[in-house]
Amino acid sequence: MAHQISLGVDSNTSCESIVRCLPPVSFATEQSASTVPSNGDPYAETSDLESCQGLIIGSPGYFGNMASPLKYFFDQTSPIWLSGALIGKPAGVFTSTSSMHGGQESVLLSMMLPLLHHGMLISGIPYSENSLHQTKSGGTPYGASHVATQQGKSLSEDEISICQALGKRIAMLTIRLNSDQN
Repeated sequence: MAHQISLGVDSNTSCESIVRCLPPVSFATEQSASTVPSNGDPYAETSDLESCQGLIIGSPGYFGNMASPLKYFFDQTSPIWLSGALIGKPAGVFTSTSSMHGGQESVLLSMMLPLLHHGMLISGIPYSENSLHQTKSGGTPYGASHVATQQGKSLSEDEISICQALGKRIAMLTIRLNSDQN
């Protein structure tokens, strides 16, 4: 999903997406995870937030809430909150669950909470996006979503379209907000 959203951001030639992931949270307090993944996208650092012009975050859904690595990451952002570095920047959210009724909208809402505390401007996906009317799996006006099933089903064409629409929307808002500030 992140890479489809990234394609949407990058479709705006004035924007460049940067994809990051988070390390797993260790349940053993004596142990820490590697700082660099051996493959895939690099791990996010809180400094990535300070330098972003717009932000789109995602998480699998667990019991209607964001995953613990994302919560842990945002729990470390008090210095950024105190500086006001994210105030007025656009943001969006996305999720994936294993079932249609896996709490997608509550997961999306849970991810919005730290963004709102940071003063970010949250955007969803408007119903002018035709795929929201057609989807038989994921996709909400709150943000992009995917129903993976327990078998790990691939994104549907509607889910891909909704992911890319979210990326395009946040990119467009970022450009508009930055041009208003200049």
